[in-house]
Amino acid sequence: MTSVASVPLHDEFELVRDGLLAHCYRMTGSYQDAEDAVQETYLRAVRGVAGFEGRSSLRTWLYRIATNTCVTALSHRSRRVLPAGLGTPATDPGVRVYSDESIAWLEPLPDAVLHHDEPGETVVLRESVRLALIAALQYLPVRQRAALLLREVLSWSAAEIAETLDVSVPAVKSLLQRARRRLDELDLTGLRPEPPDLEIERALLDRYVTAFEAGDSAAIRAVIHDDFSLEAVPHPVWFKGVHVCIPFLERVFASPGWKVRLLPTRANGQPALAGYDSALRAECLWVLTVVDGRFAGATKFENPALVTAAGLPARLPA
Repeated sequence: MTSVASVPLHDEFELVRDGLLAHCYRMTGSYQDAEDAVQETYLRAVRGVAGFEGRSSLRTWLYRIATNTCVTALSHRSRRVLPAGLGTPATDPGVRVYSDESIAWLEPLPDAVLHHDEPGETVVLRESVRLALIAALQYLPVRQRAALLLREVLSWSAAEIAETLDVSVPAVKSLLQRARRRLDELDLTGLRPEPPDLEIERALLDRYVTAFEAGDSAAIRAVIHDDFSLEAVPHPVWFKGVHVCIPFLERVFASPGWKVRLLPTRANGQPALAGYDSALRAECLWVLTVVDGRFAGATKFENPALVTAAGLPARLPA
C-alpha cells in the first residue's frame, strides 16, 4: 500500500484543480456548488489518502472522489435551469418582471477561475463549459450525467466509470445510451460552436457595450440576429426575436435614472460583460453567444459575486 508520505497529494491536487472545478461545474451547473465540491474533494482525499493503493493514477482517484461528491450532493436537489427551460418565451415586452428565488437557477463560470499553466488545456476546459452544454446536461439524471461526462469529456473506459459509480459495465453502457438519447431529443443548437474568432468577438463586444451604455437600440439591432434571445435570472425573463427584445430594451433604457457601465470579460469560454449600476457597484454578469459574426443571445445573471470572481472590482472608481 502506498504510504501517505509518498503521495504528493497537495501538489497533484493543485495541478488538476482547474480540471476538477470544470468537472464539478458540468455536474452541478453552479460555480459556487462546484467550488464547494472541489473543496470537499480535497478534504475527502486527505482523509482517505492512507488507503490509496496506487491501482490508478492519483489524478484519476481525485476525479473519482469529485464525481461521487457531486453525485451525493445532487441526489436530493432539483436540476438547475435557465428561463428558456421553463416554457415558451414571453411575447409582451411590457411583461411584469418579478424575482423567483424558489427556482434553482443555472450559474455561469467566469473564465478567470480557470488559470491552468497549459494554454491548450485551458482552451479545452473552457470549451467544455459552454453555457448551452451546461444547460442541456441538467436535463440528465445525475448518474447519466456523470457517466456521460466521464466518457465524453475525460475519455474514461466503461470499466473505469463502472468502478467510480459502483455499477456494472453493462449498467454503464445503459446509462450512456439513455443519456445520449435524451440529449438527442433536445435542441442543442450552438452546443458545438466553431472555434471563436477573438478579434471578431471583441469588436462585436465593443460595439454592443457602446450601444448599451448609450441606450441606443438601433446600434444594438445592428449586432444581433433576428432570432436573438434575451434571458435573465433571478428575474425569469425570456424573450426571443428582435420584435420583442428590442422594445423590451427600449423600455429599460427609458426607465428613470437608468445608467450602466459594462466591462468586457469572459465566462463559460464565451464573451461576457460585467454590469455596474448608476452608483458604480457591481450588479451582474452577462454571458453572450456569438454565431456567424453576430450575437445570438445574451443571458444576465444578477449576482455581484460573479463579477468579483471574474477578477473585476466590486465597485468602480468615480
